Amino acid sequence: MKIQNITVLGSGVMGHGIAQVSATAGYNVVLRDIEQSFLDKAMDKIKWSLDKLVAKEKISKEEGDNIFSRITPIVDLKEAVKEAELVIEVVPEIMELKKKVYAELDQVAKPEVIFASNTSTLPITEIANTTSRPDKFIGIHFFNPPQLMKLVEVIPGEKTSESVIQLTKDYVQSVNKQAVLCRKDVPGFIINRLFIPMVHEACYSKDRTGASLEEIDSAVKFNLGFPMGIFELADFTGMDVIHKATSEMHLRDKKVIFPHPLVEKMFDDKKLGQKSGEGFYKYSDDKYERVELSEKLAINYNPIQLVANIINNAAWLITNGASDIVEIEKAAQLGLGLKKPLFETAKQIGIENIINELNSLAEKHGEFYKPDPLLFTMK
Repeated sequence: MKIQNITVLGSGVMGHGIAQVSATAGYNVVLRDIEQSFLDKAMDKIKWSLDKLVAKEKISKEEGDNIFSRITPIVDLKEAVKEAELVIEVVPEIMELKKKVYAELDQVAKPEVIFASNTSTLPITEIANTTSRPDKFIGIHFFNPPQLMKLVEVIPGEKTSESVIQLTKDYVQSVNKQAVLCRKDVPGFIINRLFIPMVHEACYSKDRTGASLEEIDSAVKFNLGFPMGIFELADFTGMDVIHKATSEMHLRDKKVIFPHPLVEKMFDDKKLGQKSGEGFYKYSDDKYERVELSEKLAINYNPIQLVANIINNAAWLITNGASDIVEIEKAAQLGLGLKKPLFETAKQIGIENIINELNSLAEKHGEFYKPDPLLFTMK
């Protein structure tokens, strides 16, 4: 099967971004939303984005016009999926809403059409099973903004066919992105399975060590090779996104995350980070500003607890057959911006030291910290 016609359901930031990268790669794209005003706004944003690329001489005016002309905004769902071979659904991360959309979509899309859900945490198998085609259903997790971020997680459900997995990976490559396959539909997939628990762990570590936000963030940035500190990254991502991912992951499996109450409190208090002017840090305006971090501050905090957390979660992904070291490193580099491989950092700190740290934390704070069996084979 060859894909030429794609329908994107949902025209928000992610939806119109996916529509744009697909049209840029030469696909015919239908962008669908429930109101014409949403589509008008999305098309304006796509036009603005393409004009910016023309102004920067990344593409010619003619190319920009051609890309724009390949995107057709349509409100009527039946009309929107009439020619589609692949439907990428990008509606908000609410399970009941997604299921409602698929109930309607399943009725109007031809039986051979592939359904791909752009979700960062919701269980693919559960959504797939509400349709008549779980073998043609897959998770496809673009990162924000899709125009810039290179990583796309591809997540098969339990019944997804091999041909659909391959077709999805080929599509990702065709839109100039890099696919990382999460082989099992586990909570958080790969990136959120590493990132979200680490935000909570950083909160616990702050409580337990008395280190400041800046000291922890400096150590994460300068000693662990992150592009920014973990609290800074959380503020940049948004506490609404982190709280939602936390709830979904915890709902699916209590053992994969140890929620710190501060994350929920910040969400309730509307301290969402950069977007609301205050999160872990305070921000003066809507321009992206960086927190003052330094190698000098990094000396004051030992990040072993955070490394132990992220490596234990990476090991869990491998033990549970969801990924392997090569794919995890690729995901961490592209999705988290890591400058240094995770397992290299772990080896520098010492696997033995990490196991001891996890055992010590498990004694004081419970089973959540128990070292994954894989770590013992890496000593």
